[in-house]
Amino acid sequence: METPTGITASPTVPPHPAGLAPAEARALFRNGLVTPTAGWSAGYAQANLIIVPKEQAFDVLLFAQRNPKSCPILGVLDAGETAGPLLAGGDIRTDIPRYTVYENGVKVAEPTDISGYWRDDLVTFIVGCSFTFEAALQEGGIRVAHIDQGTNVPMYRTSVRCEPAGSMAGPLVVSMRPVPASQVADAVRITSRYPAVHGAPVHVGNPAEIGIADLGRPDFGDPVEIAEGYVPVFWACGVTPQAAVMESRPSLAIGHAPRHMLITDARDSSYLVP
Repeated sequence: METPTGITASPTVPPHPAGLAPAEARALFRNGLVTPTAGWSAGYAQANLIIVPKEQAFDVLLFAQRNPKSCPILGVLDAGETAGPLLAGGDIRTDIPRYTVYENGVKVAEPTDISGYWRDDLVTFIVGCSFTFEAALQEGGIRVAHIDQGTNVPMYRTSVRCEPAGSMAGPLVVSMRPVPASQVADAVRITSRYPAVHGAPVHVGNPAEIGIADLGRPDFGDPVEIAEGYVPVFWACGVTPQAAVMESRPSLAIGHAPRHMLITDARDSSYLVP
């Protein structure tokens, strides 16, 4: 966008981002706005991202098929394709506020535009995100700590190993939301109706049982305060493919940066089962 003096200015966060259509939100990101996406385009599904060269694509797809709780695939773009039904008229290279780029399993950059890394052999996987069921938790009377505290959801590598597939292997990554002990059964019931976006929790209670030593030191995201009477509840997380990338070391892989998701054209309700 141009200022009156002709100097290019970055767009600013609109006053009511929850009311934006996904295409409107993606256009802002494409034009340079960098911001976490929590609370944007209410009612529309946000998604994780993992992009790999075609030679690794089958392994990623098989890894997802063998680990559906942590890697629920919502859509796949053909090699070199930059748009699809989940982002009609969009561009996967520019329509996320911030990306994470890995080379040989090592994070090398967090750009806001991956056009400079783009190749015609890159295959994009759009992976379900637990943000989709958070509105349902809130509507069910369950507070979501990271939303209340204005932080990102905490995510942890666990000692649980995913089922490997070809070159892809790695640990299960989980997100954690503290829930009052009296409402844990409700949280399980509500989220189990969203199997395409991780579904029911994979663990409740003692984090040490899944290899998490300190809830105050998440591997991704931010720590949250856990009030007295609350129990840590863990859901499989769509960052799992990025953890597998770090371990499996493909020559190039690109994901979303934490808190900076793809806002899709799919309604949250389209992933709700009766």
